[in-house]
Amino acid sequence: MSTFKLFSGSANPEFAKKVGEYLGMNVSDAKLNKFSDGEISVQITQSVRGQDVYIIQPTCAPTNDNLMELLIMIDALKRSSAKSINAVIPYYGYARQDRKAAPRVPISAKLVADLLEKAGINRVVTIDLHAAQIQGFFNIPADNLFGSILFVNYIKSKNLKNPIIASPDIGGVARARQYADKLGYDLVIVDKKREKANESQVMNIIGDVTGKDVILVDDMVDTAGTLVKAAEVLKEKGANSVMACCTHGVLSGPAYDRVANGVLDELVISDTIPTKKNAKKITVLTAFSIIGEAIRRIHNNESVNSIFNN
Repeated sequence: MSTFKLFSGSANPEFAKKVGEYLGMNVSDAKLNKFSDGEISVQITQSVRGQDVYIIQPTCAPTNDNLMELLIMIDALKRSSAKSINAVIPYYGYARQDRKAAPRVPISAKLVADLLEKAGINRVVTIDLHAAQIQGFFNIPADNLFGSILFVNYIKSKNLKNPIIASPDIGGVARARQYADKLGYDLVIVDKKREKANESQVMNIIGDVTGKDVILVDDMVDTAGTLVKAAEVLKEKGANSVMACCTHGVLSGPAYDRVANGVLDELVISDTIPTKKNAKKITVLTAFSIIGEAIRRIHNNESVNSIFNN
């Protein structure tokens, strides 16, 4: 393998370290500091001239700080004469603002894409975008990797007696159907009406869940309101058990308490975002091998899609 350098922002350095171990390399040093007024300071402490570089930085909370740090790192690397700059953003913040859902609102996901390109990246790599069309917001290669490979294997290991896949809303049906097809399970849909941001009301179950072991699948879990309410309705409709598989554990506000004290039997997430250790009823799967293998293949001009063909 020709040489390249791997860098990490401050959002999830443990994840970046695991990716480095997968690739058999260390994460390169960069000084990341803040001035007393909160401004971010970055210094690349070794030469990257003529090198391909990969920066691992999910834009999770604190979202704006992590995004700004990523942009400043990109600028520092560009001014250090890096050959190519690849932004590896396991969790892409602002992805929920992907369209004009109301009058006079921004399309922030597009704005973030423009900022990243203007800063100087040549490629972006992410996992399970909230909306797949965000790939089209970039005028450079954008690889949206599938986290389902982690969860499908985990679901199989559970040896559930009467499993069925559930989408927590109409918008997630395509994702849920992918899981159902890979596992050979049937599919039901939770139909809900969203009242306002971060709050949702479960309305109805489309399909029969009597005696079923239900697996809710989604790209992210934020306050966990949707999942817990969905689990309540599913069990009211006769479900034997309800687990949820969500790629990105945003887990803001009351999320941990809702999961711990609600009827949801298990929440399975990945480590694209740092989470509390040993949180009650939460299982964390690691996605470092997906990112690591994608980086290896991109750098060697191999197919990325073939990672998910088996």
